[in-house]
Amino acid sequence: MKLIIAAAAALMGLAASAHAQDYNGSPNFGEVHLQAGFTPDPHLTSLRAGGSIDASTRFNECQGYITNAPDVRLHWTGSSSLSLKISAQASADVTLVVNGPDGQWYCDDDSGEGTNPSLTLKPQAGRYEIWVGTYSSGETQRAILSISELESF
Repeated sequence: MKLIIAAAAALMGLAASAHAQDYNGSPNFGEVHLQAGFTPDPHLTSLRAGGSIDASTRFNECQGYITNAPDVRLHWTGSSSLSLKISAQASADVTLVVNGPDGQWYCDDDSGEGTNPSLTLKPQAGRYEIWVGTYSSGETQRAILSISELESF
C-alpha cells in the first residue's frame, strides 16, 4: 500500500512539474545576445509557435498555448533611451508571453499589426524568456519573432 501511495505521489509531482514554465530550460529556438544600438535592427528569429500548456492558467492576462521551455532567450546588455519592441508575425493569430529580467510576466495578443502580438518595453539589462503561443493546444504555426529598438520597421 505504501508503495502505491509513493508511486502516485511521484506521478502527481511529475504531472505538476510538466505544467510549470521552465524559464531556465534550454530554449527551443536558441539564445540571442543583443545590446543597445544593435544592428541589423530588427533581429529576426524563425520559429514554430505553440505548445500544449494553456498560458492563461499560468499567468494573469496571458493567452494562447505555449511550450514548457521558452522559444527564445534574449540576453540584453547596455542602456538605451529607446524602447525594446518584441513582436511576432504569423499567418495565424499568435500570442506573446515574456518573462523579463525584473521577474515580471508580460503578455500580448493583438497589439501588433492585424492579429499579431507586440510588446513595447523599457529595456532592462538581463535575460528575457520569450514564448510565442497559438490558440489551439498542440497546434504549431510558423512565426517570425522580431526584436527591435525601432519605432516601426
